[in-house]
Amino acid sequence: MIDLHSHVLPGIDDGPPDTGGSEAMLAAAAEAGIETMLATPHVSSRYRNDATTIAAAAEELGAARDGARAPVQVLLGAEVAATRIAELDRDELGGLCLGESPWMLLEPPFASVLTGLDAAVDELHSLGYRVLLAHPERCQAFRREPTLLEALIDRGALGSVTSGSLVGRFGGEAKRMALAMLDAGLAHNVASDAHDPVHRPPSIAAEIEACGWGELREWLTLAVPGAILAGEEIPRRPQVTVRRRRSRLPWRRG
Repeated sequence: MIDLHSHVLPGIDDGPPDTGGSEAMLAAAAEAGIETMLATPHVSSRYRNDATTIAAAAEELGAARDGARAPVQVLLGAEVAATRIAELDRDELGGLCLGESPWMLLEPPFASVLTGLDAAVDELHSLGYRVLLAHPERCQAFRREPTLLEALIDRGALGSVTSGSLVGRFGGEAKRMALAMLDAGLAHNVASDAHDPVHRPPSIAAEIEACGWGELREWLTLAVPGAILAGEEIPRRPQVTVRRRRSRLPWRRG
């Protein structure tokens, strides 16, 4: 599996404080069947990271892993807050994309109002980048008015759901939204958003199976992430049979 969203780099945001914590996360990821992790530290008003600081943290982790078995490949990216997009020039934006792809993991605000999100998405699209929305199910504004999320996806963005949301780790509202996104075809990827090896671990498959969407696991964790990293066309979602009661939210999808 490919995990497109994790905070595995040491000492750079609210992920592990040191390389020991990072190594423990990578061991947990390997145990969970993850073969590739995207290191996506926050680039926000609180964590003023950039491509240079991210590369330095990755070099520190790489030095700690030298000579050790490394079953999990670590690629670089970032989780960029929508409020930072206007401040970053084109070269810096390019250095924050997932791997060497044109896709950026964009974090919408958690607030009930999506100030500036449309503008951030339009700006990235105008510069030739693509947008993967980080944990939209945890955004209050999307939960209050899901058609806002649908409009962004209709304009080319993709939705990346956090695995923990599928089993209620972020509350009932986030769980209902995440499941409804899968029902409505608005979720294209499930990622761990892991921060540590225990409380927010790098686990994906178990949560997908637990919520009843196991038939879609390969598409959510390998086919779509693989196409994103390769800069290729996103494969069509396969037809699956979900054996559970469907979620209800105020949108209608054809």
